[in-house]
Amino acid sequence: MQGFELSAREKSILRHIVNQFILTASPVGSRNISKRYDIGLSPATVRNIMADLEDSGYINHPHTSAGRVPTDKGYRLYVDSLMDVPSLDDTTRNSITSEIRKNLVNSEDIYNIASKILGRITDQLACVIYPKIETGVLSRIQLVYLASNKILVVISIVSGLVKTITLELTTNIEEKQIEDVQRLLNEKLAGLRLKDIKTSLAERLKDSEILGNPIISLLYDSADKIFNDFKTDDKVMISGARNLLKHPEFEDPIKFENIVELMEEKDIIIHIFENSSGIFLERASSISGVNIMIGRELPYNQTEDYSIVMKEYKVGENTGAMGIIGPKRMDYARIIAIVDFTAGLLTELLSGNQNNI
Repeated sequence: MQGFELSAREKSILRHIVNQFILTASPVGSRNISKRYDIGLSPATVRNIMADLEDSGYINHPHTSAGRVPTDKGYRLYVDSLMDVPSLDDTTRNSITSEIRKNLVNSEDIYNIASKILGRITDQLACVIYPKIETGVLSRIQLVYLASNKILVVISIVSGLVKTITLELTTNIEEKQIEDVQRLLNEKLAGLRLKDIKTSLAERLKDSEILGNPIISLLYDSADKIFNDFKTDDKVMISGARNLLKHPEFEDPIKFENIVELMEEKDIIIHIFENSSGIFLERASSISGVNIMIGRELPYNQTEDYSIVMKEYKVGENTGAMGIIGPKRMDYARIIAIVDFTAGLLTELLSGNQNNI
């Protein structure tokens, strides 16, 4: 990487520029660096070093300002080798843990709770992506009678995940017809992966004596919906949009419109978070399993003004993802530590190991 060709003095100045810009959101001048950080260099010397950093693409100056701001390349070197080691103070750690536990009624609440807490603590946009369930093992199917032409299907996965879907029939049924179907489904399908059930449902039930049951026919026709992953709108929890208004970057209406558009295009967020491993291998970096993508390292034009800090969490064999979207001028070390801790906390809680936290 080109960044390692910088001298120790150049790295020190770049580190101070990034830290100062994160703190103030204002272009950083040589006099400010010379006086504020007591580095033993005159403003003129700092100015010369900053000129070299600009020539190398690590900083630039916006418009006619005399100050400099980090580029994506500058942020990347900062995250990879110049920032403080990510660590989380006990107060923040205890606050996250106690608040999640206090509000947690059942495991399904944890995704929404975690996104809200992350957004509030970081003052950024927080996202929690539900785990993929297609690879999950079916624990139980429950059919709930809602009306003569409507049933609720509840899919419970061994890992504790639950998916519900409402189906409408073209003919009327009686509530007692559900019991035999539910018993048959659990006898034939429990212990199988959802993706296997989806492709082999008809084969597994073909010898059943209740094949003429309209509920069975409906399940055949709806197998893709029932045993598939969550719908996009149900798959991601996003919190903290108001927090972004606190950042001066979003005083620019165009940038604010971009982030609103991103929140509406949930497929983009899901794609980035779920496919991060492949993307990060080529473009970005990982610190303790926390992945960081900056600006144009992200694969969409709508995200080039932002950074994403995310980490996977596990629910049994299933994997979800969570993290932060915010301006490139974010406190990376602190946010990395928060995301790392919260992802681990979700894994522990959803695995039923609450006593280990």
